Amino acid sequence: MRSLFAKILAWFALAMVITVMATVITSILSFKQTSSARAPFSLLIGLEAAEARTAWETGGREALEATLGRFTRVTGASGVVFTDSDGTNLLTGKPESELIDAARRRASFPYRQRNRLVFSRFSGDGRYCFFLIIAPARLLLSNLQPAHLLVVGIAVALCYALAYYLTSPLRSLQRAVEKFGHAEFEARAPESRRDELGDLARTFNRMAERIQTQVAAQRRLLLDISHELRSPLARLSVAVELARSGEPNDVGAVALPLDRIQREADRLNQLIGQMLEVARVESDPTQRKVEAVRLDELIGALVESCGIEAQARGCTLELESTGRVSVEGDSELLRRAIENVVRNAIRYAPKESRVEVTLDNGGGRARGKVRDYGPGVPEAALARLFDPFYRVETDRNRASGGVGLGLSIARRAVELHQGTLRASNALPGLLVEIELPA
Repeated sequence: MRSLFAKILAWFALAMVITVMATVITSILSFKQTSSARAPFSLLIGLEAAEARTAWETGGREALEATLGRFTRVTGASGVVFTDSDGTNLLTGKPESELIDAARRRASFPYRQRNRLVFSRFSGDGRYCFFLIIAPARLLLSNLQPAHLLVVGIAVALCYALAYYLTSPLRSLQRAVEKFGHAEFEARAPESRRDELGDLARTFNRMAERIQTQVAAQRRLLLDISHELRSPLARLSVAVELARSGEPNDVGAVALPLDRIQREADRLNQLIGQMLEVARVESDPTQRKVEAVRLDELIGALVESCGIEAQARGCTLELESTGRVSVEGDSELLRRAIENVVRNAIRYAPKESRVEVTLDNGGGRARGKVRDYGPGVPEAALARLFDPFYRVETDRNRASGGVGLGLSIARRAVELHQGTLRASNALPGLLVEIELPA
């Protein structure tokens, strides 16, 4: 029997059958020889003993024989004996000393005699004793009523419902695991239950979510790498061919392709570093460190360091903060996220314009905003602005800088801190809002 459902059903059904049988047996064995006994079988024997006495005292041997014969037919007993206090069988006149002696020694429980059970009951005044001699199996069957079978049937039905209730979520989980094993990474188990099986399903779903995220990140990384590396490698090949075709004494002709090779090599190195950063952020979010971070100090230091770049591009960087703002998280991830947003705004800010950075704290949320006064983003592109390697420009010559990974890294870092990152057109310019639990 390999099915857990069948095992549970069989176990509970067997337990209920044993319980019913034990109840029947207990009701049979729980008797006393005195008239104060209240067990059902004990009351039955007491009643028959009283009828046998009445029959003997009012009708003699014939009435006693009729009474005992009727009781024998009803119960299927091997023998019914009615004696006086000396042990003389009042129906046959034979002495029953063995029965009377055993009855006096065992007042509460039946005793065995030649593979039979013997029940005895003395009259209240001690003048008579009633004996019922019956086989154990016959006694059990005679006391097993149809109502007992009905009880067993109801118990088995309840056991079936219980077994189904316990095993149905396991079957659902099994189907989800089987689908997941066949690379259907969106497969999930039902989480409606609030017991241990529900906890198991939720644990599996969290595991499946992490694995799906990691696999999707790796797939995106491979696809993006294959796309992003083609252009630099093609330019490297052209530069190498130009270097090979130059005259040995023409230093200037050779230096130009070598400079191009150096730039493309640096760009490849930067590209690989950023792709590895995305992979690290997406692959295992649980490994990030958590510490208290003064967000106002972190942003202040970033504005100061990025101010030089803003000046070089002919714009200014302005910070407006309401005061102390603290969050829990990874300071390096937060720094990189905010820095990428700020640098992206500086890159697209027109000359003699400003990039505004604001920070406030309210309602348990830290809110940072970065706005430039550049051309903004087409509405259709806002939804994909934070996708890896996505660029608004249709060409990919990097003339405006970057490879489309900065905002993607920023979004993943903010989401890992249970925050949100949104972009909207400010008309003019682009407004990026970062919200974190403070």
